[in-house]
Amino acid sequence: MAEKTTLEALKQKFPEYVVEMSAPFGDETVVIRKEALFEIVDFLRKPPFDFQMLLDLTCVDHPGRSDRFEMVYHLFSLASNRRLRIKLSLPEQAAVVGSLVRFWKNANWLEREVFDMFGVRFEGHPDLRRLFMNDAFEGHPLRKDYPLRKRQPLIPLRK
Repeated sequence: MAEKTTLEALKQKFPEYVVEMSAPFGDETVVIRKEALFEIVDFLRKPPFDFQMLLDLTCVDHPGRSDRFEMVYHLFSLASNRRLRIKLSLPEQAAVVGSLVRFWKNANWLEREVFDMFGVRFEGHPDLRRLFMNDAFEGHPLRKDYPLRKRQPLIPLRK
């Protein structure tokens, strides 16, 4: 495949949903609108691209931006040994995006981590609850405005 085949195909098929494309140092990155996430992922999973693996998904907090949260998905194609990064923005007041569990089972744990640490909700997730922090924990510790020395409620020890 040519260097920009995946990005060009996305731009051609989803012109109204592709916001930005780049390939710095050969790392293909596409910024999309969140409404098209399922459609784009479904398209990329099929031949000729075969992005069958979700390597990781995470969130980046940009306080001060109108779209405070940036979701980042890393896909991998075993067939062509290529990676693709997908990004989309979410506003703080409506930090909700569709769950990718129906496409990749490992999205379950990755989405729970982002929910726990950043507070982003995943619509359609089968079991969205905290993963690392206990249920009494207040806030989301990886948000940049989370107080560094915030004290949490004490939890009684189990016997």
